[in-house]
Amino acid sequence: MLDLEDQARTNEVALVIGAALSPGLSGLIARSLSDRLRECSEIHIALHGTAGPSCARAHHRSLSGSSPSWVDGEMRSTPGGGGRELLWFPEPVGPMDCFLAEIASPLLLHRSLPDVPRISVRRSARRRDRVTARLPMMRSPHPEGRIGALRVEVRGVDHDGRRVSLVHGVAEQVGTASAAVAATFAEAVSVEELPAGVTLAGDSRVADLRLLSRVVARGVRLQEYIGDLA
Repeated sequence: MLDLEDQARTNEVALVIGAALSPGLSGLIARSLSDRLRECSEIHIALHGTAGPSCARAHHRSLSGSSPSWVDGEMRSTPGGGGRELLWFPEPVGPMDCFLAEIASPLLLHRSLPDVPRISVRRSARRRDRVTARLPMMRSPHPEGRIGALRVEVRGVDHDGRRVSLVHGVAEQVGTASAAVAATFAEAVSVEELPAGVTLAGDSRVADLRLLSRVVARGVRLQEYIGDLA
């Protein structure tokens, strides 16, 4: 879809790529947090849960695909299902084992924030999920999904010269949060707030429109981790 940039400009239409939980809300949060730093060196995204059957199938496939990431400014493709990390999501989800997965968020974030040298994405998974990732789903997914979560961590140097880690997240039904993001972008397009061409959630012009605040106003509760980097 990124290749449609010229066509969108020629036809004077705004094309938003990634307007769900991730890509989407993750980009809005990452841009908001990175703008609070003098220098942003890392962005790490983690997901838990799915919105429904189609989303669940994509989740299932992602653990057997290739996970894109940026390491020291270079794009790398790593097999999904590895890179285990125990990450804390907002309550009531809490700590979950998360693994590298085939999700496009790092590719889009790098386009919006090209100076950030390290960008990664993981999603929660159980051992059974990883073992069966290359097989068809063994049972039908839940029709509406359950409580999911998003965690966005940004590391870097603040304006006082200190190394800091900023973490924001949400715990919400994935479909509900994604719908709030999609509705916010649709509204911005309908009133011609977005320029012709491709727009990504992490773009600076999106931050200027305070779209993250509009998503929160639609009922998505943004939570912040308070603590030390250590």
